[in-house]
Amino acid sequence: MHQTVGTIISGTINVCVAWWMLGSIKNICNPDLLPPDSEWTCPSDRVFFDASVIWGLVGPWRIFGPKGNYPQLNLFFIFGLIGPGIIWLLHKAFPNQKWLLSIHLPVLLGATANMPPAGTVNFNSWLVVAIIFNYFIYKYYRKWWSKYTYVLSGALDAGMAFMLVLLYFTLNTEGTSLDWWGQSEHCAFAKCPTAKGISVPGCPVF
Repeated sequence: MHQTVGTIISGTINVCVAWWMLGSIKNICNPDLLPPDSEWTCPSDRVFFDASVIWGLVGPWRIFGPKGNYPQLNLFFIFGLIGPGIIWLLHKAFPNQKWLLSIHLPVLLGATANMPPAGTVNFNSWLVVAIIFNYFIYKYYRKWWSKYTYVLSGALDAGMAFMLVLLYFTLNTEGTSLDWWGQSEHCAFAKCPTAKGISVPGCPVF
């Protein structure tokens, strides 16, 4: 019952906030009309749109098929099939290597589905926090881990939500912006196309 009520409340608030933002933020989700350092580019929506084009308009056969630009990606289906078996065989061959039990390929590979729009900064911070709390603290302070890790996870999520609200109201003014190293991938070719023959200024042509 509590989960149902929480879901209804959070869903209602999410819709209301999204509706309010779409009506109050000028040129939201329109990168062509926004300043270069704007945080309102809606990367998740662009990913959803791109996925709709790939799987609906163009079709996966023309992209991942034999005559498409990315047929090599199909090899990862094979790797996903045999990968867990390789980890299992390694564990059987080296039973004393307990760290092999910590390798969970479905989690590692499944997380990459969030890479667009999430970038290396997001994954690096996730990796650091996961190693500290789920390896070192779990190994040396098991009681603390058992008592507080679930609360910590909720606190990190809630803290991020509160910070988003705080940053919106403090930085969403004319001429005010937040400029820090985590805003960029620090790679000049991160947004360059990889399809053959496509020429974009400042990008290599494959």
